[in-house]
Amino acid sequence: MSAALEEYCGSIFWNASYLQRPDPDLPICVERTVLVWLPLAFLWLCAPWHFTNLCKKPTKAPLSKLYISKQVVSGLLFLTAIAELALTLGEDYGPSSDSTAQKNPVVLYTNPVLFAVSWLVVMLYQESVRRRLKSVDSGSLFVFWLLQVVCAVFQFQTLLRDALNKEEIADVPRFCLFYIGYGLQLIAFVLSAIADVSPEIERISKKNPEAKATFLSRITFNWFNSMVMKGFKRPLVQEDMWDLSEKDSTQTICQEFQDIMANELKKARSNLQKKQNKQKAKDDHQSGLAKGVSQDVLVMEETGKKKEKKKKTKKDSELEYPNSWLVSTIAKTFKWVLLESAFYKLIQDLLAFASPQILKLMISFTQDKTSYAWNGYLYAVLLLLVAFLQSVFLQQYFQQCFALGMKVRTALMAAVYKKALVVSNDSRKESTAGEIVNLMSADAQRFNDVTNFIHLLWSCPLQIALSIAFLWIELGPSVLAGLLVMVLMVPINGWLATKSRGFQMQNMKFKDSRMKIVNDILNGIKVLKYYAWESSFESQVQDIREKELKVMRKFAYLSSVSTFIFSCAPAIVSLATFAVFVSVSPNNILDAEKAFTSISLFNILRFPLAMLPQLISIMVQTTVSKKRLEKFLSGNDLDTMAVTHDDSHRAAVSITDGTYTWERDTEPVLKNVSLDINRGRLVAVVGAVGSGKTSLISALLGELHSLKGRINIKGSIAYVPQQAWIQNATLMDNILFGSNLDEERYQSVVKACALGPDLDLLPGRDQTEIGEKGINLSGGQKQRVSLARAVYSSSDVYLLDDPLSAVDSHVGKHLFERVIGPKGLLKDKTRILVTHGVSFLPYVDEIVVLVNGVVSEVGSYDGLRASKGAFSEFLETYAKEESNNANAKKASAQGSDYEQFDMLPEDLEPQADASPEDIVSNTLKRENSLRHSQRHSKQNGSVKVRKNSSVRSKKDSGDKKGQRLIEKEAMETGRVKFSVYLQYLRSMGWCYVSWSFVFYFIQNVAVIGQSLWLSDWTEDSVEYLNTTYPTHIRDMRIGVFGALGLAQGFLVFFGTILIADGSISASRTLHTNLLSNILKVPMMFFDTTPSGRIVNRFAKDIFTVDEMIPMSFRSWILCLLGVLGTLFVICLATPIFTAVVVPMAFIYYFVQRFYVATSRQLRRLDSVSRSPIYSHFGETVSGLSVIRAYGHQQRFLKQNEDTIDQNLKSVYPWIVSNRWLAMRLESLGNLVVFFAALFAVISRDTLESGLVGLSVSYALNVTQTLNWLVRMTSELETNIVAVERVREYSEIKNEAAWITSNRPPDDWPSTGNIRFEDYKVRYRPELELVLHGVTCDINSTEKIGIVGRTGAGKSSLTNCLFRMVEASEGRILIDGIDISTLGLHDVRGRLTIIPQDPVLFSGPLRMNLDPFETFSDEEIWNALELAHLKDYVGGLPTGLQHEVSEGGENLSVGQRQLLCLARALLRKSRILILDEATAAVDLETDDLIQTTIRKEFSHCTVLTIAHRLNTILDSSR
Repeated sequence: MSAALEEYCGSIFWNASYLQRPDPDLPICVERTVLVWLPLAFLWLCAPWHFTNLCKKPTKAPLSKLYISKQVVSGLLFLTAIAELALTLGEDYGPSSDSTAQKNPVVLYTNPVLFAVSWLVVMLYQESVRRRLKSVDSGSLFVFWLLQVVCAVFQFQTLLRDALNKEEIADVPRFCLFYIGYGLQLIAFVLSAIADVSPEIERISKKNPEAKATFLSRITFNWFNSMVMKGFKRPLVQEDMWDLSEKDSTQTICQEFQDIMANELKKARSNLQKKQNKQKAKDDHQSGLAKGVSQDVLVMEETGKKKEKKKKTKKDSELEYPNSWLVSTIAKTFKWVLLESAFYKLIQDLLAFASPQILKLMISFTQDKTSYAWNGYLYAVLLLLVAFLQSVFLQQYFQQCFALGMKVRTALMAAVYKKALVVSNDSRKESTAGEIVNLMSADAQRFNDVTNFIHLLWSCPLQIALSIAFLWIELGPSVLAGLLVMVLMVPINGWLATKSRGFQMQNMKFKDSRMKIVNDILNGIKVLKYYAWESSFESQVQDIREKELKVMRKFAYLSSVSTFIFSCAPAIVSLATFAVFVSVSPNNILDAEKAFTSISLFNILRFPLAMLPQLISIMVQTTVSKKRLEKFLSGNDLDTMAVTHDDSHRAAVSITDGTYTWERDTEPVLKNVSLDINRGRLVAVVGAVGSGKTSLISALLGELHSLKGRINIKGSIAYVPQQAWIQNATLMDNILFGSNLDEERYQSVVKACALGPDLDLLPGRDQTEIGEKGINLSGGQKQRVSLARAVYSSSDVYLLDDPLSAVDSHVGKHLFERVIGPKGLLKDKTRILVTHGVSFLPYVDEIVVLVNGVVSEVGSYDGLRASKGAFSEFLETYAKEESNNANAKKASAQGSDYEQFDMLPEDLEPQADASPEDIVSNTLKRENSLRHSQRHSKQNGSVKVRKNSSVRSKKDSGDKKGQRLIEKEAMETGRVKFSVYLQYLRSMGWCYVSWSFVFYFIQNVAVIGQSLWLSDWTEDSVEYLNTTYPTHIRDMRIGVFGALGLAQGFLVFFGTILIADGSISASRTLHTNLLSNILKVPMMFFDTTPSGRIVNRFAKDIFTVDEMIPMSFRSWILCLLGVLGTLFVICLATPIFTAVVVPMAFIYYFVQRFYVATSRQLRRLDSVSRSPIYSHFGETVSGLSVIRAYGHQQRFLKQNEDTIDQNLKSVYPWIVSNRWLAMRLESLGNLVVFFAALFAVISRDTLESGLVGLSVSYALNVTQTLNWLVRMTSELETNIVAVERVREYSEIKNEAAWITSNRPPDDWPSTGNIRFEDYKVRYRPELELVLHGVTCDINSTEKIGIVGRTGAGKSSLTNCLFRMVEASEGRILIDGIDISTLGLHDVRGRLTIIPQDPVLFSGPLRMNLDPFETFSDEEIWNALELAHLKDYVGGLPTGLQHEVSEGGENLSVGQRQLLCLARALLRKSRILILDEATAAVDLETDDLIQTTIRKEFSHCTVLTIAHRLNTILDSSR
């Protein structure tokens, strides 16, 4: 081989003597062959990939100056190559050539040709880069130029050296050509590092600098500098975030994921089908065999079978959904990213093993005093180079993996959201809204975490195998001893992992149930306050929390056992190995080379061994999440074919023989329904509570499960649900609901829906932001907004589920007249109206009567009355006074004269003689309801009304104070205050903290002691060089080494256990403070804070306090001590190193401060921008039927994508900021290694080889520890933010004390007199008064009716009685006691309210009636009987223990209202307040409630706020 090369070069190829001298050099032949071929080979290898771009159609990219200069330089290089070739040809064959002289060697022909072709390739390359979309430079070209310049350096110095030695230049033309070429190559190298930015990219890069980052900037993450600088100067805000690149945007990720998911699911479904069929066949076969068996055997079998059946049903329910398709979907979607990151990881793993080998050479260099100094420097530089490459690859790998994790999370979140929009009722019943939000938050996050480490599955085994191979080379078979110890640890870890998995599962269960109650508390907080029930619910949450903490403690102890094993592992492994090695034969002596190379290999081995069990446990947790996600995502969708839209049908809405159920296996709620409704008809649906009216509407919307029959609807649908669903957006957005604004139509809708006067009352008119669930609108306003939304959508078919129940009677009349009725805006549309209002029935075209889910009669009003069927009974019960004059009404209505169309008894309605239109508009214009009662106030109740009550000019728009209801989430900025850390440590307990620190410190001393002992041990090899090694010394060495190792383990174990105990006590205190404070906060806070934000505190932040902070705190202490220990050892070995430590510490500190400022703020932005994702999701889930009815799924999907994108905008920079930091820190760490090695080389004459090995092997470890230290510091800062956020909500100003020293008498209020004295109140300091100086007296047992139009302050009055809002002036006396002097619970506990929205809590029925368990069962059954629920509850399989589902969804609205009545009956207090209590109930239930109240509360003072006048007809005034 070398002979051939020598002939090719015409000179000697290799001679060792070149290197064995103080100034080494390479033979010219090597420089002309190997060093020329290397870079060119790289160029040619990368070429094919680039040339594919040239074949595509070129994009219009302008020629930039940079591009032209690059091409010119390449052209000039091409010319130099041609010139060189010409020179050689001229010398050999030119006219002046000497034919006898020896010809030039072949190499002088081939190299110029090679170069010439390569330069042409480079020119094509640069063209292909220009054509590539959105690329600014080429990484491969940059690497090629770098290699080319480095490899040519050798020839550069050889030529120079020769010329200097000989003092003349032998071959002037070639000498000149080489240096000209080298200069051009340098220029090309510089140019290749500059970005070629087209105007298009310039535009994009304004919003995302990554777009114009060069290769160099991408591998060092320099493009991120601007963000870090910005974050350091001032706290970052959402507006500073850069746009996402297209490939990272939610839409792109989802699209890909959804397509692949559809395929995988299809496969999984067919597999499941096969499996089930097999199972069926098997079962049939078995039952066939068992037929001919005698009786007694059968009896025995029966009992066995029962047991088996139980097992089986359990198993079946687990496998009834298609499984194991999610992972393959993710893998296929992101396969390229996975492959790329795998490639980086592989290279990084291989490089990791180069360092120990160089270390080995380094130690032998210090031992061998004859070797040349340049060897040492070469090793030091090599260490630096290897470390640098390792950093680059590792950071690229991490960047890819974390970005991948982010994408997986995004894809899953979007998939869950999309699924929630189409999921069928049975699947939806299986998981509550809370659980689905959990799928989005917790489970998607799990997948995110697992993807970050997915490659360790193959990388760990690879690293282990390589380490063992290298160790075998060092120590021979005695490695097996160490290996055995490691293998023994695996089952122990496996056992620990399964144990802790069990605890984890328990913990999830407790978390879920605790969050369920917290959710309930937040949804029903108003009711809790009204009833003074907070403490009962607080104790429920605390009980669960205690169980949760118990499990956490077990979990923490388990993990401290595993920590113990881990910290002992390296010590025990090296002990076993060295002990066996020394004992096997007396010739085996441990010298520095062996010991320290082995130790750095063991250090590499530590990581995969520590990661594997963690990886297994992460995998295990993820399988739980995988099952949950698969179950949800593969659930059944709503049957889109349940409702057809065939326009050829005659009727606008037709149901043919339909039978429908809510869920697959339940009783049908509608049986054999057939209906045809023609276009433009107004059809009323009436019937008693629970007769299936709402179910009929749901069936028309396609929400029910169809057993048989067909539904066809012509055209689009608009739907008004019974309980209005309002979005957290402006009022206008709620009405437009995604349609474009048509001003004229909008105004007419607002007017018809009687929203005009409401707009005047709202601070920002129709731009006022409506809170979550429409919190700042009254029930009637919500309902009218909901109706306005339907009217504005101008659809073909309107499904109105009792929209008139929640509004006052005159408003109801107005709405019917202007919107729904025969003359309203919708007169040409098909309308199906579920109603309880009898008075509207004469004006509808057709009436459908439902009885128990069956259509009992259909017909016109008169026809049905005449037929004396169910309908006439329905009328009998309701409208005695109406039905008398119904015919007269009907007659007069023929001439479309609505004069008497009136639900109100004439004498109560003011100005009843004016034309009807006036009545409505006057009633509506009346600003504040208390004027209404002025006319009819008896003499003794003086009502003062201020005339000038805040009528505001309409011109005055603009963003007023109070227009935005929901303030932006407060976000702490800047450094986390030290007090927050102190608070956390305080809640841990100083005793725990200090002792654990002491243990950790001593452990670190033991580690250093062990290493120094080892270094001393290796000196024995020099001492006893040619003598036998004394056994007693050997045993002592091994003994001390082992003892120090074990000591480390125990110390860590104790330290960890102490921290675990401390952190659990911290978790307890923080959660208790948060909970008890949230329950004592004034109602105002809940109105202005979205529940998602509070839930976030209880879920995410408490989770962080429970699990993240203790871990990061522990790691932080260990890392800090580790770094200090390392620096101490290096300084001990080479004291000169201290000179470097100080400046490096400075740089380190600055980088870290820069980073932490940015990273912390990004994390905060992340958690703030995460809340809207869940809020929006929760809102969507609660408004599903509305969204589906209007067919707005796409719009909500888009909105969800945008919300997630907003979140990704802060997640992605956070990932990059970590890489930015790691790159900089690792470079620092690499410098530590370099200097440790360099100083060892400089002072090699004074150093023992043991100490060199020690200091360099420690330095090699320092990069990782430094990295971890900063990571942990910032993680601790980031996580401690949770303590800060929890603290923020634990310190909100409370409402008045629950119980004060001033207790009322036990029988208070005994008579029930209420007196208002000049009472004024406003909701928030910046808003105007709601009640303007009310003064009135209410005597004992009076029945008072309070009326007034929506928003006039009726409900505010009740809020004042319960002190939900405190007075700004004036006072309220009850039985002569000023209520503001009493404790809140004393006031609220003695009054009773039946609230407007019946709120139930999930849990047993009994708990809903009597959470403190103060009443006997008998009393409760009595109350239920009076509330007409006894039969219903008695009929339930579990009776009083019947589980109420979330929000009471498994009871009808009427039943919920009756339950609230039962609550009131149990309390037996002297003052009862009814807040529009019967608004959502049909007349029958209304009657029941009224009768009960009249009878049972006859001895009480009753205040009724009413919409329907019949509820207040019998009031005293």
